[in-house]
Amino acid sequence: MYRQARYDEPLLAEMDGRRTLRLPNEDLEAPPVPEGLARKELRIPDLEEWRVVRHFTRLSQMNYGVDINTYPLGSCTMKYNPKVAEIIAAMHEATMLHPYQDERTVQGALRVMYELQEYIKALTGMDAVTLQPAAGAQGEFTGMLMARAYFEDRGEERDEVIVPDSAHGTNPASAAMAGFKVVEIPSLDDGTVDLRALEAALSERTAAFMITNPNTLGIFEDRILEIAEMVHDHGALLY
Repeated sequence: MYRQARYDEPLLAEMDGRRTLRLPNEDLEAPPVPEGLARKELRIPDLEEWRVVRHFTRLSQMNYGVDINTYPLGSCTMKYNPKVAEIIAAMHEATMLHPYQDERTVQGALRVMYELQEYIKALTGMDAVTLQPAAGAQGEFTGMLMARAYFEDRGEERDEVIVPDSAHGTNPASAAMAGFKVVEIPSLDDGTVDLRALEAALSERTAAFMITNPNTLGIFEDRILEIAEMVHDHGALLY
């Protein structure tokens, strides 16, 4: 019978039990422990193995994971990797790579990264792609730094970034860390970007409009082409 996950799991130290297996230790000599490191009292609960196993299994059931349900975030839903990808990423050839080892020994990894960036370029129509950011939030920050450098190079003083209220919390944080003033606009009742609010917020100070599609509510922004045209007409970047 399926057992519902519980959320009032006590600590092991709070449980009562007994070990079902005891080993004789009369002939065993304790290894030397440096003075000051030896514990005067070792408070380990005397529990059966099955009780400990069930304890940690119940703790694992408290975590929300893709194996038991879908994530309620539009952007994160797409980030679920197939199990085969997780297996490959955990292989010794990947986990034991070191950034300072001889480049002649990592040609396979370099080829994988190069071909990936070329695939992304072909799919998006971009002129170049960087794989340096290691996470989504780091990628946001990288994009904001690139936007700032772009307008500084053009001699344009654009210091605002527009963010919809449906954006992930790291969006405004990334823009602020890059030195921009964050301008938030509301969403419509259906959870998509309010184009009138976007039009009103756009100005010669706008550097970029940050948008996630599907957005954080899990809704596809079906007017993304209109949004892109509106942003570009004001000389800003769509990020």
